[in-house]
Amino acid sequence: MPASPTTPTPSPRQPACAPARTRRHLRAVAAAAALTCTAVLGSLAVAAPSGAAAGPSAASSHAPSVAADLPAHALVGYLHASFANGSGYVPLADVPDSWDVVDLAFGEPTSPTSGDIRFTRCGASECPNVESDADFKAAIKAKQAAGKKVLISIGGANGQVQLTTTAARDAFVSSVSSIIDTWGLDGLDIDFEGHSLSLDAGDTDFANPTTPVVVNLISALKTLKAKYGSGFVLTMAPETFFVQLGYQFYGPGSNGADPRAGAYLPVIYALRDDLTLLHVQDYNSGPIMGLDNQYHTMGGADFHIAMTDMLLTGFPVAGNTAHMFPALEPSQVAIGLPATVNAGGGYTTPADVDTALDCLTKKTGCGSYTPHGSWPDLRGLMTWSINWDKFGGWEFQKNFDGYFGS
Repeated sequence: MPASPTTPTPSPRQPACAPARTRRHLRAVAAAAALTCTAVLGSLAVAAPSGAAAGPSAASSHAPSVAADLPAHALVGYLHASFANGSGYVPLADVPDSWDVVDLAFGEPTSPTSGDIRFTRCGASECPNVESDADFKAAIKAKQAAGKKVLISIGGANGQVQLTTTAARDAFVSSVSSIIDTWGLDGLDIDFEGHSLSLDAGDTDFANPTTPVVVNLISALKTLKAKYGSGFVLTMAPETFFVQLGYQFYGPGSNGADPRAGAYLPVIYALRDDLTLLHVQDYNSGPIMGLDNQYHTMGGADFHIAMTDMLLTGFPVAGNTAHMFPALEPSQVAIGLPATVNAGGGYTTPADVDTALDCLTKKTGCGSYTPHGSWPDLRGLMTWSINWDKFGGWEFQKNFDGYFGS
């Protein structure tokens, strides 16, 4: 979820900076990675997608099968449950009621390709104020009794998950089910980063993927959804590299792009009727081209407006109008931001967050980027993380509450 300490070195054929995030490193490292990413991408003269139509695609024709009993506008946050980080440990019972969805970070695999996910709570040596397992379970039940959702988030910057085989797929389903059942959770958040998802050569149609790591993940998530039923909460937190970059590049392609470019798109598409929330991480990102065929840089209102407009309008994948990624429902979309400058590159001031929300929900004060519609049903905001927000005096939470009248 946070920025990794180093940015992968792009090859001469790589079209855009690879995603960069860190979990345990502090702001200086994250900022350096983000600056490297920006510099690399900015040095590449990449054209707008050939033949791409910047206008809106056909409106989404699906209706998600799960509303998950979320409020009209929801606040989503990650809770450092398996580590402390520089922000300190926050017991689940101490998380304020403003947080509607709490993602427990993280469940991680025993090895990248095992599919065997383990959730190990932070130990007392790293987290002196950690609660007992019994108190943790009691806090989960208390949150649920108050109408909140508590999920296990799988992956993160250090948890590479590659379901390369059907055996790994089955191990993923079994082990994730065990975590959900053991702790009595409401569902699952997919936070696959780094090299967890990529596309094989020749896999060019997001609606009909052939890459094993993608096909097996889709199958695993559909199995979990079928097992737990309509109340199962499924969320995803991809980076812009894996979603919006797909407007220009999809997998390795003929232009030698990074095979991870747009690699989340087939997963989102396949699960669109079961997906509760998509909150793309609008941070630790290089500049990304919007539907206006201009690059947008993280940290300001325009970036969030442009990135969210792409999700709510739809776009031709790799500029191919025969492969239109359809718009999601506004109720399925939240904007992902870092809670403080310490939490990751791309911190956005409360004033700019409000500007982005005004533009997207009311189409007022939009600045240099005008979205293709207005979406008052936009679900809300996500942040990395609850811990960092507490560290920063609850600025993110207070701004959300002030804006939406909580």
